[in-house]
Amino acid sequence: MMKFVSATIHNEPFIGLLYEDKVIDLHKAEKDIFEIISFPTTLFECVALGDKFIQDVQQIVDKINVDGSEGYLYPLQDIKLNAPIAKPSKNIFCVGKNYREHAIEMGGVEDIPKHVMLFSKAPTTVIGHEEEIDPHLHITSELDYEGELAIVIGKKGKKINEEEAMEYVFGYTIINDVTARNLQSKHKQFLLGKSLDTSCPMGPFLVHKSAIKNPYNLSIKTKVNDQLRQNGNTKDMIFTIEHIISTISQGTTLEPGDIIATGTPSGVGKGFNPPKFLKPGDIVEIEIEEIGLLKNKIMS
Repeated sequence: MMKFVSATIHNEPFIGLLYEDKVIDLHKAEKDIFEIISFPTTLFECVALGDKFIQDVQQIVDKINVDGSEGYLYPLQDIKLNAPIAKPSKNIFCVGKNYREHAIEMGGVEDIPKHVMLFSKAPTTVIGHEEEIDPHLHITSELDYEGELAIVIGKKGKKINEEEAMEYVFGYTIINDVTARNLQSKHKQFLLGKSLDTSCPMGPFLVHKSAIKNPYNLSIKTKVNDQLRQNGNTKDMIFTIEHIISTISQGTTLEPGDIIATGTPSGVGKGFNPPKFLKPGDIVEIEIEEIGLLKNKIMS
């Protein structure tokens, strides 16, 4: 299974691949096995290589399966997992109200959209697995969570047809679309409420699309302090991944490394009566089937 990581060990960053319960340092493995270093230093750049990157990584895996080696394998618990795409080159595309029950909890049946609803999060929002979320208490007391399946684009395209859209997907990851609800409401446009620093936890893995046979049957669960809040499934999306990609690309060029968050199921904090907003010390865990578990604490 092609589960990639952007990680750090002994304060040294590297790109890696999950291999059983360990992580392959792809740079060290390539140098040791093939006596070359061709991989870029970031997953963002590797994504742009497309199929060639996947083929080269598969050669490394095949060699390890035959010969075995420990020199470039790290125990997963010994490394720090960073956001797969730590520095996106542009804002993250986000789909709003893409699950019927979430649209209803946020406003009622009349809020179910007829067309894809889009907003964005600034690149400076991105943090990784187990990094802390700043609660920004000086400007909000209504910080909310949203567990979402995210798409990472693998090749450049514009005016993409729905029938060809999946060819432009490199893989999938998890995003927590952290939102300051008061700012979202106050400014009547989502950018500020969605773009607070640290408000886009991402990871822990970037899973190549070949490892996920059906992206439309993945459970999404969000827990806050071990309490289950969201319990959804991607089969309940209103707009498909193909439709979302096609819609965005009609007038906007999509490029390798671009990220699209596909919306959140019902169960967000604002949807409860009374609301259950995040507080300092809270621990948020988002688990998506076949991808992994993204965990972050609200800074105390």
